[in-house]
Amino acid sequence: MNAEVMMTQDLSSEQKRYLEGFASGMAIARNAAAPPPAALPQGPDAAALRAMDETERAGKKLSDQEKWKRKAHPFDEYPRLKAQALAGTFPSPEDNFRWRYYGLFYVGPAQDSYMLRLRIANGILRADQMAGLARLAERFSNGTAQVTTRANLQMREIAASDTTLVVEAVQDLGLTSRGSGADNIRNVTGSPTAGIDAQELLDTRPLARAWHFHVLNDRSLAGLPRKFNVAFDGGGALPVLEETNDIGFQAVEVPDGVAGIAPGVWCRLVLGGISGHGDLARDTGVICRPEQCSALADAILRVFIDKGDRTNRARARLKYVLDAMGFAAFLDLVEALCPFKLQRIDTQVLKPRGPLLRNGHIGVHRQSQAGFNWVGVALPVGRLNAAQMRGLAALAQTYGDGDLRLTVWQNLLLSGVSDENVGAVEAGITALGLATQASAIAGGLVACTGSTGCKFAAADTKADALAIAAAVEGELAFDTPLNVHVTGCHNSCAQHYIGDIGLIGAKVPVNDEGDTVPGYDLVVGGGYGAAARIGRLLRAKIRAEAAPALVIRLLAAWLAQRDHADETFAAFALRHDDAALLQMLQPTDVTE
Repeated sequence: MNAEVMMTQDLSSEQKRYLEGFASGMAIARNAAAPPPAALPQGPDAAALRAMDETERAGKKLSDQEKWKRKAHPFDEYPRLKAQALAGTFPSPEDNFRWRYYGLFYVGPAQDSYMLRLRIANGILRADQMAGLARLAERFSNGTAQVTTRANLQMREIAASDTTLVVEAVQDLGLTSRGSGADNIRNVTGSPTAGIDAQELLDTRPLARAWHFHVLNDRSLAGLPRKFNVAFDGGGALPVLEETNDIGFQAVEVPDGVAGIAPGVWCRLVLGGISGHGDLARDTGVICRPEQCSALADAILRVFIDKGDRTNRARARLKYVLDAMGFAAFLDLVEALCPFKLQRIDTQVLKPRGPLLRNGHIGVHRQSQAGFNWVGVALPVGRLNAAQMRGLAALAQTYGDGDLRLTVWQNLLLSGVSDENVGAVEAGITALGLATQASAIAGGLVACTGSTGCKFAAADTKADALAIAAAVEGELAFDTPLNVHVTGCHNSCAQHYIGDIGLIGAKVPVNDEGDTVPGYDLVVGGGYGAAARIGRLLRAKIRAEAAPALVIRLLAAWLAQRDHADETFAAFALRHDDAALLQMLQPTDVTE
C-alpha cells in the first residue's frame, strides 16, 4: 500500500470531504482560466473562413485581400459604400477591393473615377435594357460603353458621388453588376448565336441563365481565393472561347452503341483554362447532362474554395490547384460533393464538333429559323457611344426579335432580322457610324482598356490596336480571317496568347537611367477551338509606335510565302521557327 493511500485512510470523513471540494474547485478554476475552444465558422462564409484559418494554422501568411475579406465581407459593407458616395470620397486600397464586389473599380491613378462592369448572362440584352444603359451612360458616365471580352459591358468615368446611384439604376433595368469584379465568378458566357444557329447541338441560354442566378443567390460562392470564369459552348458556328475559362462546358453528341451511356447531347467538362498564365482548359474525360451543369460547377467551386491558394494571388487560380493535385485527385473530391456520380467517356467516340465560322460575328448570316438572319455589327475595339446604343436598341426592337447579343470579340449581333428587313438594318447601322462589314484584320481586332483607364496597362492598347489595323489596311489586302489581340498587362484581358498575333504591354527602356516608353512584347501563333494553342513569345520590348510596321512586315511575309491561300497566319507561324520569323522582320529596326 503506497503512502498516499495510507495518508488518505488516516483522514476523517470531514477532512476527506474538504479535500474533495478543494480538488473540485481547483479543476473548475483551471477550466475557467483556459480559453474556450475556438468556435467553428458558421453561415454562408464558413467554408472560406475555414480555408483562411487552415492556411494560418499551416504557418502561412494570408494575402492582404484575404485579410480584408475576413475583416469585413464586401457584401456586408454596402452602407459604407453609400456613405462614401454621399461624401464624394474615393476608397482606400481595402475598400477599392471590396467595392469591386459590386462591379465598381476605382481606376486611379489612370483616372480619378470609377468604372462599372455589369453581369449579362450569355451576353444577351433586351432592347429596352440597352436603351436604358444609354441613358445611364449619359447621366453617370462619359456617354460611352465598352464591350468586353466576356461578352459584357462596362462604363467609365463615374464620379464617386454617383457610385451607388448607378449600381441601383442598373438594377432598375433588370440587370446587375454584383460579383463582376474581384474574387467572384465573373460574367457567364455562352454561344452568341444560341437558339438561332442551325449547327448548334444545344441552346446555351437556359444553362447560362441557370448558372447566373445560382451564383447571384448563393453567397457561399463569393468566398473564392480569386476570380473564376465559366463558359458554355453549344457547338454552334461562333466560338465562345470556353478553353480560356476555368470551367468550360462543351456540347457534344454521343452516338449510339457507347456502352453505359445513352446517345444524345451531353456536356463535356474541360478545366483549368487561364490564357494569361499560358494554359488552356484541358479535357477531364467527364461528361454530364445539360441539366446537371450547375450542380457540377457548384461542386468544382467548393473544392476550389477549400484548396485554392490564399497566400499568393498570382497562383490563386484553379489551374494551380489542378497542377498540384492532378486531375484525378481533384475530380475525386468533386465527385464526393456532387449529387450524382461523374460519368466518364473516351472522347474519341464523340461525334466531331461542327466547324467554327471565323469572323462569323460580322455581317449577315442565316439563322436556323427560315427567313431570318443575325446581323453582326463591327464595333471598333468594342466602343459604343450612347447614341449608337440607343440606335441599335431601336433597330433590334423595330426589325429584329428585340435582343442584342454581345460577343467575346467585342462586338454585337442583332438577331431575328427577316430577309426583307436586312437592308433597312444595314442602312440603320451605317447611319449610326458603324458597319456590318470589316477588313480581315479589323474584324478580328481585340483590345483591352489600356493605360487611359487601367493603372496596370503599360500602353494605350485601344489607340495602338486601331493604328495597327489602319496601317495594315493601307498596305495589304487579304481575305483570310486574322486575329490580332492587344492587351495592356499580364492580366491579359484581351487574351493575347490566343491571337494569330498578340501584343502584351511592356515598358521599353530607352537609356541607362531607367527611363521607359510604352511598348509591347510580340507573341505569335495562338489559336482557339480545334486549333487552340498558346502563342509563343517572338520578340520583346518593341516601342508602341514601331508595332504597326512590324506587324505589316510579318503579314507581308505570310502572304508572300504561305503554302496555300487558306493558310492562316497561326499555321504559318507554327511551321517557321523563331529565327526564320525574326528574319522576316528585317530590315525594320523596331527598337529605334
